[in-house]
Amino acid sequence: MSAPLYNKDILRLATAIPHHHRLDQPQASVEKRSPTCGSRVTADAIMADGRLVEIGLDVKACALGQASAALMAGHAIGLTAGELADARDRLTAYLSGDSDDLDFWPGLGVLAPARGYPARHASIRLGFEAIAEAARQADA
Repeated sequence: MSAPLYNKDILRLATAIPHHHRLDQPQASVEKRSPTCGSRVTADAIMADGRLVEIGLDVKACALGQASAALMAGHAIGLTAGELADARDRLTAYLSGDSDDLDFWPGLGVLAPARGYPARHASIRLGFEAIAEAARQADA
């Protein structure tokens, strides 16, 4: 925990969330909320041929939740619902200490300082949880 929790890279990501708009006609929409801090992420998804082709986000979260949603949104297009669920599960495993691997998703190393702050984990997971569930529903 020697690195600052809110560093300039996290703050930069928090202000540059890709796909930060709701879709007009999504195949699925999912809202996830952190009961700990009240952060919310709503994800809209459109799938085609088993892959995410369009995403829309409404992110109302702390800087860590915003940064995590930005990282997720920046690399989610083109992935399958299964790949997105795997990323969600691997992020959860990392945050809980069950894994030390962050190489499964580009840029997640910036969030490593937050691992020691369990009260922030729910907000960090929101974007991954919302888009994985929206993709699953849209693909069904």
